[in-house]
Amino acid sequence: MVRKIIVLQHNPWEGPGQFLLSAAKLHKIRMDIIHVWEENLPEIEDYMAMIVLGGGPNVDQEHIYPFLTEEKKLIKKVIAQDMPYLGFCLGHQLLADVLGAKVGPNFQSSIGYIQGFLTHEGENHPAFKGLPQHFPLSKWHGQAVQEPLPSSINILATSAECRVEAISLHDQPHILGLQFDNHAASLENVKSWISMDSKWLATLQGREVNPVMLLEDAQKHQATIEAHFEKFFDNYFDLIH
Repeated sequence: MVRKIIVLQHNPWEGPGQFLLSAAKLHKIRMDIIHVWEENLPEIEDYMAMIVLGGGPNVDQEHIYPFLTEEKKLIKKVIAQDMPYLGFCLGHQLLADVLGAKVGPNFQSSIGYIQGFLTHEGENHPAFKGLPQHFPLSKWHGQAVQEPLPSSINILATSAECRVEAISLHDQPHILGLQFDNHAASLENVKSWISMDSKWLATLQGREVNPVMLLEDAQKHQATIEAHFEKFFDNYFDLIH
């Protein structure tokens, strides 16, 4: 039986990162990638899980990105059917939004590499088993999930630049959102993101991004993040399998 995961992608260049592609290949998972800006969302019954990637839209911009309306409906269906869900960046924010949390501008743009910290709930979450309490995060966002959160949501990780770095549901640990983009922290991915998102990076208020330093940090943290992501995905696959 083929193990299949549906993946929702929000723009042409921000697909599954190299570390996610490698982890899926290791577990013999086929990822069916849906380009939501030009394709209809399929039925999900044949899939073992859903992954939702990042992208440019904000969660409340349905008037600009109509596909967000149907996407939110599908995420609600996934939760109702107790289907495993893994969201990165925008995918994390959409999960929080459909669960009743507020999403809006973060107190600062978070771009580049910073230290993340597992909370008590994060240290005890099966997806982070065997990972250090402090670990590097690859960040690329201006919006964030806002506190206070609904009582059904656990905060699993935090950082100095964003209070809600990872979330999960109390009784559904396989429904998980990550604000950070460690799945795409390879040097190759970072080079692409700098190039393709150059206009957005230039508009950031109070945050000047130095591409040379960003690439140096990507090189510095690449091996560590790759090892951590492989362990994380192993844990997550064990959890959902």
